[in-house]
Amino acid sequence: MIARPGAGPLRRLVVLRHAKSARPAGVADHDRPLAGRGRRDAPAAGRALAEADCLPDLALCSTAVRARRTWELASAQWGTPPPVRHDPRLYAADVPGLLAVVREVPAEVETLLLIGHNPGLEDLVLTLAGDDLDHALDRLRVKFPTSAIAVLAWHGAAWRDLAPGAALLTAMTVPRGAKG
Repeated sequence: MIARPGAGPLRRLVVLRHAKSARPAGVADHDRPLAGRGRRDAPAAGRALAEADCLPDLALCSTAVRARRTWELASAQWGTPPPVRHDPRLYAADVPGLLAVVREVPAEVETLLLIGHNPGLEDLVLTLAGDDLDHALDRLRVKFPTSAIAVLAWHGAAWRDLAPGAALLTAMTVPRGAKG
């Protein structure tokens, strides 16, 4: 069920899967860097968010190297990046874990950017989206690849009230940077 207008301010949860990572031998999963494609795609994700007027008031980012670097490259595309919190709970989190972190966000934050990993992020979007625009859910169910962005909108007084099925998936895109 989609929350009705008047149930609180319009809030947006912008979900960004980290950019493509490398898999160097002997490097722990948490410490994997971005691959060349990831270093091209992360700035493209930042530009896509700016062009869509979807810049966050706050970013929550996994502590994994590939997520942190995605944040750095994406947010470098904006004039003044918002505050970021690197939260170890976002690494390898499932839907209940992701929701727990999101529900702690202060009520004054209207647009929240969440940068993390699959399968948790994909599952979170599918859990929260009660409906979609332009068949975005169909595209998401096929694949939520690296650098993918999903934008969920909902009306609520506070982030702690975000519930399964309460949001509208307004956009799903996969920005790609040009090969150099």
